Amino acid sequence: MNPRDAARAARKASRHTQSLDTQARVGALNRIADALLVHSSVILQANQQDVELANKEVAKGGLSTSMAARLVLTHAKLETLAQGIRSLAAMDEPIGRVLKRTELADGLILRQETAPLGVVLIVFESRPDVLPQLIGLALRSGNGLLLKGGSEALHSNRALHQVITQAISPLPAELFALVETRQDVAALLDLDDVIDLVVPRGSNQLVRSIQENTRIPVLGHADGICHVYVDQSADPTLAQSIVLDAKTDYPAACNAMETLLIHRDYPQSQELVAALQAAGVQLYGDVDSQARFRLSPAEDGFAVEYGELAATVCLVDDVDAAIEHIHRYGSGHTDCIVSTDSEVSQSFLSLVDSACVFHNASTRFADGFRFGLGAEVGISTSRIHARGPVGVDGLMTTRWKLVGRGHTVAPFSRGEQRFTHRPL
Repeated sequence: MNPRDAARAARKASRHTQSLDTQARVGALNRIADALLVHSSVILQANQQDVELANKEVAKGGLSTSMAARLVLTHAKLETLAQGIRSLAAMDEPIGRVLKRTELADGLILRQETAPLGVVLIVFESRPDVLPQLIGLALRSGNGLLLKGGSEALHSNRALHQVITQAISPLPAELFALVETRQDVAALLDLDDVIDLVVPRGSNQLVRSIQENTRIPVLGHADGICHVYVDQSADPTLAQSIVLDAKTDYPAACNAMETLLIHRDYPQSQELVAALQAAGVQLYGDVDSQARFRLSPAEDGFAVEYGELAATVCLVDDVDAAIEHIHRYGSGHTDCIVSTDSEVSQSFLSLVDSACVFHNASTRFADGFRFGLGAEVGISTSRIHARGPVGVDGLMTTRWKLVGRGHTVAPFSRGEQRFTHRPL
């Protein structure tokens, strides 16, 4: 099937799916969750092929260790995916939810209702666990989906797609099409008359390339340069726990800490830096941090997304300096303050202009599943439509439905009838 036909088939399938009652889509979601576990051995075997090939590429220098790390699937990950999809099935019906009812005039009633976007193209790199999350979100929201995963996860994506499309039957398999070539993606990016949204999930280069080569609206983030600011008042035990988790729990994730900002008068700064180094984190510093902690210089600057066990350390004078640093070098993804001073903490929460701003909690919580959204399409640093982890609501738009009794505009234009505009 050529790209235009695939997009049209996805739209037709999405319109059919929207017309079904809630239980039809809920049942399909639960069948997907069951299938991921029932067929886990098939999925993990396919994933092992990708991992082995990726490790060979890492050894030859053709693939980064962080991208290879994102490839790995485990039974525990499949269980988490199944749990997330079941939580999507359990959520309230998102389609046709009435947001507003207004009486425009006697007998003329206007409703604003939620509706699916239509057809979404998602281009993602490396992580095959993204695929079932995306399908779950699209199914719950009634959207058609075109999926292009990275070649490094080819076998995993094929296995997951086959398991899932079999599980959703009798819903049409065309609802979720798997695209495998760059040529097909290039063709799809021209289809602004058929595709409603593009979501790139991957490197800065991928996001920029898509933004520059399509007229379709693009939702996504280019970088995950996340900061943790440790205030002068921070509790040492709590600070060390949060900083270590933010950096070492999953260094390849976009919500991992990349820059540690420390108040220059924080009394436990040496111990905090030593704890990161003991955990195997390579640290780079600004001039002051180099002198105090004997760190290597941050030669690549302070706007670096390492994606591995590495981070930048900077000393700052106060919370205002921390905020200024974040706004200058951050990517608007997720930033955190560790502090026991309520006034300082509130200032940080109010003034940091990022999609996610945390107080005394690891940046790793910036995630659709952890936010209770079931899963996420991605994390958006855009200020339009959706921001932060994008769940089902981020895949919805609205429609207006007007019901009258033969009403026409002419009597209102002549002043014979008047609008009431009464909220209902």
